[in-house]
Amino acid sequence: MKDLFLNYIHQLQDTITSKIEEIDGKARFQEDLWKRPEGGGGRTRVIEKGAIFEKGGVNISAVHGELPEALRKNFKVEQGDFFACGLSLVLHPKNPFIPTVHANWRYFEMYDAVGNVVTQWFGGGQDLTPYYLFKEDATHFHQICKNACDKHHPEFYPTHKKTCDNYFWNAHRDEARGVGGLFFDYLKETDEFSMQDRFNFVTEVGNSFLESYVPIVERRKEIEYTQAHKDWQEVRRGRYVEFNLVHDRGTLFGLKTNGRIESILMSLPPTVQWKYNHHPEVGSEEAKLIEVLKNPKEWIS
Repeated sequence: MKDLFLNYIHQLQDTITSKIEEIDGKARFQEDLWKRPEGGGGRTRVIEKGAIFEKGGVNISAVHGELPEALRKNFKVEQGDFFACGLSLVLHPKNPFIPTVHANWRYFEMYDAVGNVVTQWFGGGQDLTPYYLFKEDATHFHQICKNACDKHHPEFYPTHKKTCDNYFWNAHRDEARGVGGLFFDYLKETDEFSMQDRFNFVTEVGNSFLESYVPIVERRKEIEYTQAHKDWQEVRRGRYVEFNLVHDRGTLFGLKTNGRIESILMSLPPTVQWKYNHHPEVGSEEAKLIEVLKNPKEWIS
């Protein structure tokens, strides 16, 4: 399974980076191959200062070795080896009317003292973070997510959508990071679903990513914007940074397993503002966004 999924994410990385370069038309991804001293490594691809994308990354990692102490405590085991691989991406557009997008799809397995797999699971998802709210964009993104889920089980979309709303919640701000999407973790083998079923579902979602996001970029990329729009985008990017550094499991996992710092923090936007006690003008488009972020909604009736 680990070889099957690792091969898949390598192919998906190629597909996504090629399409993003095509859309941007100016910038190209810089590739870094790196190794983790304790075992494994990755292929980081970062795009910067493009015509459309101010910064973004589409990264693969595949790490293995002895389970770090923090994770041994988390899993309540005294020792054990692990393997984890995944693709993680974040795209920060230059135009404030194009939303930031994040996605990842990952696989984990842990072994006993003689190398037998004792547990394995898939995780991942994709979510949208707009700076200006267009209902049709949020609806489109969620519809593509639902279409992918519905091919595998009718309860997948409502379940993983709710989990996403709960997970990408900036508790210290009492607001969502964005308008959500899908989030799932610890998808293990059950009486109903084999690991092959889990693989089929996760790859279905991964294959749907470009369809969920590219039409939104194409629809918004020509909208003219002012410095005031850009300032608001950078204030909201600050909330994005806060979530990633305070709450995000992927960031914390990378730090606890001696991951590559440049790849882990690739998700952070290039320019950010923190304004003291900042509140948008009542009734403004900015205020309308905050209203929705305070109360996550159903985008598909």
